[in-house]
Order: sequence, then C-alpha cells, then structure tokens
Amino acid sequence: MDINILTVFILAIFVGVEIITKVPPTLHTPLMSGSNAISGIAIVGAIISTKLDGNIGTYLGLIAVVFATINVVGGFMVTDRMLKM
Repeated sequence: MDINILTVFILAIFVGVEIITKVPPTLHTPLMSGSNAISGIAIVGAIISTKLDGNIGTYLGLIAVVFATINVVGGFMVTDRMLKM
C-alpha cells in the first residue's frame, strides 16, 4: 500500500470526526440522511469492483454492494420519517 494513500485515509478520518462533532444535534439527522443517500455513488464503485479478476474482488464487491444499499435505504427511511413529523 502506498504511504500517500494511507496518509490521505488517516487525514480523512480526522477531518470527518471534527466535522461531525461540530454539527448541532438539530441538524445531525437531516445531514446524515442526505449523506447516506449520497452513498449511492459507493454502490456504483462496488459494482465495478465485482468485475475485477479473482474471487476475492468479487466477494468483497458483493459485500460492499450490500452494505452500501443498506446505507442508502436507511438514509431514505430516515428522511421519510423526518418528513412525516
């Protein structure tokens, strides 16, 4: 693994934690439901990764598709629940 990729990943974790902790509780649910809906992009990437050579890429891609789909459906469910309030 390239050290630059690992550095960007670790910095993204720190930035993500800092951003999420600064959001007030009244805005947390709408922002999270919107960001979960944006996870549809992850589904496209996961589908592409299932076409990689080898069984490991196919299985990991399948797992990624399942988790990203759960995330997207959950985001839409939270949004629907908020709109019914």
